[in-house]
Amino acid sequence: MFTGIVEETGIVSRLENTPAACRLYIQARTVLEGTRIGDSIAVNGVCLTVTDLSAGGFAADVMPETLRRSSLGALRSGSRVNLERAMAADGRFGGHIVAGHIDGTGKISSHRPEGNAVVVTISAAPDILRYIVEKGSVAIDGISLTVTRVTGTDFSVSLIPHTAKETTLLSKRAGDVVNLENDIIGKYVEKLLAAPAKSSGITREFLFENGF
Repeated sequence: MFTGIVEETGIVSRLENTPAACRLYIQARTVLEGTRIGDSIAVNGVCLTVTDLSAGGFAADVMPETLRRSSLGALRSGSRVNLERAMAADGRFGGHIVAGHIDGTGKISSHRPEGNAVVVTISAAPDILRYIVEKGSVAIDGISLTVTRVTGTDFSVSLIPHTAKETTLLSKRAGDVVNLENDIIGKYVEKLLAAPAKSSGITREFLFENGF
């Protein structure tokens, strides 16, 4: 599990593409602290397993399903990526519950300055927008952000200067693709409400028979 609080931005140093998959090599420092092979690191919001470690970075394998459903397939050598280690059991919960399993992608529509912040608007498909609510949480390329506005075709978030400086979002241009993960609580609630109610076996007759 992650929180959407980006620890650092890394640099893609190399990609090894094959017909079946891709291996990413990423230069990093902070996220290497305490990390072992087999641990999880979110790369632009996608949970990946560390398969190799070096003094200056790590490697992770990306399977075809992940390449289809995320923007990782568009990465190139030199691309900056947001990085976050899986949350430690005694860590602070600074963002929101982020699984690292993205729901799909959206496209940057615009950046607009507003006071000390920058408003970023992102277009997305209806099956993603249905779970996005004003003042709710969304993870964009692994960044936990608060939704400021939602329409039938897009939504907006507002970045304070610290978030803008410490993440890659404002380096994206109009038309660039970003990974989106909806707040998992909304998805669980929807599924539970849609499920047929289970009978407990307790009826009026049962209660009378047992002295109630």
